[in-house]
Amino acid sequence: MHPLHRETHLVARIGWLRAAVLGANDGIISTASLVAGVAAAAKSPSEILVAGVAGLVAGAMSMAAGEFVSVASQADTEAADAARERRELAEQPEAELAELTKIYIDRGVEPTLARQVAEQMTAKDDFAAHARDELGFSDHGAAKPVQAALTSAITFAAGAAIPLAIAAISPPQGLAMIVSSSSLLFLAVLGALGAWMGGAPPLKPALRVTFWGAIAMGATAAIGALTGQVL
Repeated sequence: MHPLHRETHLVARIGWLRAAVLGANDGIISTASLVAGVAAAAKSPSEILVAGVAGLVAGAMSMAAGEFVSVASQADTEAADAARERRELAEQPEAELAELTKIYIDRGVEPTLARQVAEQMTAKDDFAAHARDELGFSDHGAAKPVQAALTSAITFAAGAAIPLAIAAISPPQGLAMIVSSSSLLFLAVLGALGAWMGGAPPLKPALRVTFWGAIAMGATAAIGALTGQVL
């Protein structure tokens, strides 16, 4: 008999990792784009920094609110499904047992054995068995609105602080280019780091986030330059 061993699966990180990567990427891209756009239209470093700080605060609050509302909606849907399943288990236990048996048969278990497995799983915890195998609920995928909101807000602020710090120490001449190029480098590193933490190859995510970041910064800088000429 082989001794039991502990396993740490990377999918357990998915709840906070998704929010963290999204927040940090958005923080860098949004703030660097904002700084580049304002720098193309304004000449005063103080105006650029004020706009960047405002973007950081507004963006962090927006990310927190958006993540909370989105994940809370998911949690509400899961709770409604769970309540319905508990009701069906109480009112139609035999039909639910047959449904669980069919699920195991469809996964390749022999019918007689599938029935035995369903009966044993139901006897231990009927709701847990149906929540997992019928509804697809899992601990690592459970909706956690507060965790998602805090993670997104904190990582957005941390990401946004990078282009702001670069803007604060850069000379006015070429500020937009310095901030943009430096931010793209940080985006590539962040994309690779996020992929590594999720157990994926780092090159493709790094290139993907850098590509879209460059488009966002280029478009904002162009709009800022046009606006500056008009005004």
